[in-house]
Amino acid sequence: MLLTRASEYALLSLDSIRKSDSPIGAEQLANELSIPKSFLAKILQSLAKQGILESRKGAHGGFLLAQDVNEIPVSKIILAAEGKVPSVFDCSSYADSCPGGTIGTCAISPFLMKFQVKIDDFLKDLMLGDIL
Repeated sequence: MLLTRASEYALLSLDSIRKSDSPIGAEQLANELSIPKSFLAKILQSLAKQGILESRKGAHGGFLLAQDVNEIPVSKIILAAEGKVPSVFDCSSYADSCPGGTIGTCAISPFLMKFQVKIDDFLKDLMLGDIL
């Protein structure tokens, strides 16, 4: 599946963080967006590890965008949220996601590869600022 709730929550969180004048904590975001705090915290940490968010500790800590929204590719957000490159089909152009391991001999493999490349390129060129 291309996008799961993790990607959705990542994008919604980044929008809220973008609108905030100060760092915003996971608990505040979870309450604001009605997202389970533990799930959201994992997503936020992944976004911070990928350099999308900056994490600040302390009484006035929380998360801030580490980059301008026009410099953050949506593909990077999805990769951080999902923990893997998003694929359109279970059997995509990525050999590790082909259930039968027949990516090179499958009759529809060439179509899937072309389609996946187009999706990959689209998500790499689409910036967070384009959708917010």
